[in-house]
Amino acid sequence: MTAADLTPDTEHRGLVGLLPAAVRPFALLARFDRPIGWWLLFWPGAWGVALAGGAVSRWDLILWLLLGSIAMRGAGCVYNDIVDRDLDRKVARTAARPLASGAVSLKAAWAWLLVLCLLGLLVLLHLHLYAAVVAVLSLAPVAAYPFMKRITWWPQIWLGLVFSWAALVGWSDVMGALTAPGLLLYAGSICWVVGYDTIYALQDREDDALIGVRSSALRMGARVRLGVGLFYLAALVLWAGAIWVLRPDWLALAALLPVAGHFLWQVATLSPDDGAGALHRFRSNRFAGLLMFLACVVVGTPWPY
Repeated sequence: MTAADLTPDTEHRGLVGLLPAAVRPFALLARFDRPIGWWLLFWPGAWGVALAGGAVSRWDLILWLLLGSIAMRGAGCVYNDIVDRDLDRKVARTAARPLASGAVSLKAAWAWLLVLCLLGLLVLLHLHLYAAVVAVLSLAPVAAYPFMKRITWWPQIWLGLVFSWAALVGWSDVMGALTAPGLLLYAGSICWVVGYDTIYALQDREDDALIGVRSSALRMGARVRLGVGLFYLAALVLWAGAIWVLRPDWLALAALLPVAGHFLWQVATLSPDDGAGALHRFRSNRFAGLLMFLACVVVGTPWPY
């Protein structure tokens, strides 16, 4: 693989490219140049609100969750880079990250992390107490995530626990408790995250194998398409369970057909050795998240008849 084949982990483009040179490394450290991350963090929270019937009445909560996703995804990236700064220097795709390259000092990175966490606290103050407690409980798995790739072949499952947590927050803030549909929605989201992050990890299989980092993409080996397909299928089954508990109607399950079709396209066209193609399919999950949100709106919203 040549330098031209690599998709750099940080790029000076879009609005980030317009920032002053002194500020730009901090935006890159928080991955503001790559909005796919906060979209994927945001969608489960929006699903929880919509499936609970709050897509219209709690539109403000959806916007707060969006702001929280941007801030906390940025904080998570900064924390991850602090922990992984030595590993990042050994991987071609991540060697240019601000901490790994020395563009941002370790002390400055910790200060930036604090600022982003304070933004997250602002969002927390707009949640009901029960949902706020649920949100705070996410901090432990978030803190542990960067270490998972060193001790398990399935760090994607832990990422699923973290990146799906907003589903619990959104559901509990509208419903006032964690009940079966919200928990099934969360479990399905974990499977979705494992599927798409396995696709993402295909880009780094060679480097990960060389430096001893573990991933589901390496664990699945030649059966990665089958593995991703099974996790996507599990997500659909669990989401169908959430819908069925809420509205036991076969027609309601039809709302999942668009996202099921999108998953089928991803798996059918996935080439494990095509890094650019894998990245494209990974990024397409922002659209999958939108399709699932629309399904939750259709099922959860109390329509006038």
